[in-house]
Amino acid sequence: MNWANESVPQEFILLGFSDRPWLELPLFVMFLVSYILTIFGNLSIILVSHLDSKLHTPMYFFLTNLSLLDLCYTTSTVPQMLVNICSTRKVISYGGCVAQLFIFLALGSTECLLLAVMSFDRFVAICRPLHYSVIMHQRLCLQLAAASWISGFSNSVLQSTWTLRMPLCGHKEVDHFFCEVPALLKLSCADTTANEAELFFISVLFLLIPVILILISYAFIVQAVLRIQSAEGRRKAFGTCGSHLIVVSLFYGTAIYMYLQPPSPSSKDRGKMVSLFYGIITPMLNPLIYTLRNKDVKGAFKRLIARAFLIKKQGIII
Repeated sequence: MNWANESVPQEFILLGFSDRPWLELPLFVMFLVSYILTIFGNLSIILVSHLDSKLHTPMYFFLTNLSLLDLCYTTSTVPQMLVNICSTRKVISYGGCVAQLFIFLALGSTECLLLAVMSFDRFVAICRPLHYSVIMHQRLCLQLAAASWISGFSNSVLQSTWTLRMPLCGHKEVDHFFCEVPALLKLSCADTTANEAELFFISVLFLLIPVILILISYAFIVQAVLRIQSAEGRRKAFGTCGSHLIVVSLFYGTAIYMYLQPPSPSSKDRGKMVSLFYGIITPMLNPLIYTLRNKDVKGAFKRLIARAFLIKKQGIII
């Protein structure tokens, strides 16, 4: 790192919407409720996928990975945001900002790839049903999940290093709710053109290319589903894939808006709200989308609840 000592602040001020204090109470309530629902929903999916043997399939293995991602994703930012909203000094330490930047970027990049892997799993399940268990064997599932995590964290190492090497010249007011690459680049007193070009290139790799692969997968999936004779079979196939498509649309749509649009002063508040959407709202909605639209998950929840009541009843009788 080649900063001058005086260019490295001890802490950053996270401005958020501090110029609009009337928004703080509604935002606090929204963040708190969203975070509680995210924790409860994603932990429930992880738990039920682990305990119910009927969900020990590749689809739910990847869904468990997604839930773990979303759990850590929101935990890297929301607690600090809640503290800052309640505080008159909306600060985060330099080390805390670096950690937040690295974790948020790593998990976000991993989720981009994992959603593409999940679309491949659905493609094999619907277009190659007779060979599904042979193709999506346990080793391949572990390799695909590991590749997503390793690629995401590798990208974060590169992006975080490039961002943190930029001289700040004493600037420490981050016009955002948390430490994110675009917001930190605006603090630099040097030319950030190269960094913005690198960010755009990597965003294409982690956002546009997975979206293209997902769309190709679903083009084949739609063709295969339309060839299914029974209406019940078509409805079940579309229902399973529909949940994944909703998640993909919410996550990629907002992330592409944030990272692949040209920077504009007039859009900075919109950018804050968009990043809140894919950083907080989407992780909260993911478990709701998958559980409300998925009969297997709802059935697993019912079996676990029935089992818990039975164990409790037997304990009372004993």
